[in-house]
Amino acid sequence: MKNVLIKLAVMLSLTAVVLSSFTIQENNILTEQEKKDGWILLFDGKTTNGWHIYNKGKIPSAWIIQNDELYCKPDTFKVEHGDLVSDKVFQNFELKFEWKISEGGNSGVFFNVIEKETIPTAWASGPEYQLLEESHPDFAISPKKRSGCLYGFYPQKNVAPTKPASEWNQSIIKQVNGQVQFYLNGILTAEQNLNAKEWKALVAKSGFKYFPQFSKSTKGSIALQDWSKGISFRNIKIKNL
Repeated sequence: MKNVLIKLAVMLSLTAVVLSSFTIQENNILTEQEKKDGWILLFDGKTTNGWHIYNKGKIPSAWIIQNDELYCKPDTFKVEHGDLVSDKVFQNFELKFEWKISEGGNSGVFFNVIEKETIPTAWASGPEYQLLEESHPDFAISPKKRSGCLYGFYPQKNVAPTKPASEWNQSIIKQVNGQVQFYLNGILTAEQNLNAKEWKALVAKSGFKYFPQFSKSTKGSIALQDWSKGISFRNIKIKNL
């Protein structure tokens, strides 16, 4: 009988270990360690609190909550479309977020966004971390517009494939005193000093030269781009550095 009980205890212990390995990871929360490390949750999984539409404020929009995801619904016309902007501004920070995009999708995350009525869109002031599904035509013809790129300026510093449509990607934007790094699925894809003469000269030769506030600040809001295809975000977290 004793041997039977021992075997039963061992089996129960092994079962517990196996079940624990299948524990579902909760999304849109901060762990105790993340809280101690100073991380802030920018999306609670339930509401759009802390966000608003660029230059239009807190109004009903194409950005909805679906399956605990922040989803931009492309085929709705009864509400306002536009980029979704954080209420708070950030300067030295590390931003982590997960995203998945529809087939042929094109979107982006802007940072250092200056919001003014005289600035027409978020991208007219904020540089962009590009998000692009690989079947989009730009993927083949424009290496500077692939996911993880500093949009329009450089190809990926290190090759980092985007996961197939509807699978989650992990991204990081880190900025310290204007020095920016992008990561896509754990790989460094972009690096730039926004205060450098080289960068300013590059902007002056680009199409952004027609937007006088573009990249003029190393402090501003975060913005999520509304485009013609669906895009979802979750686990949006930021830490001031």
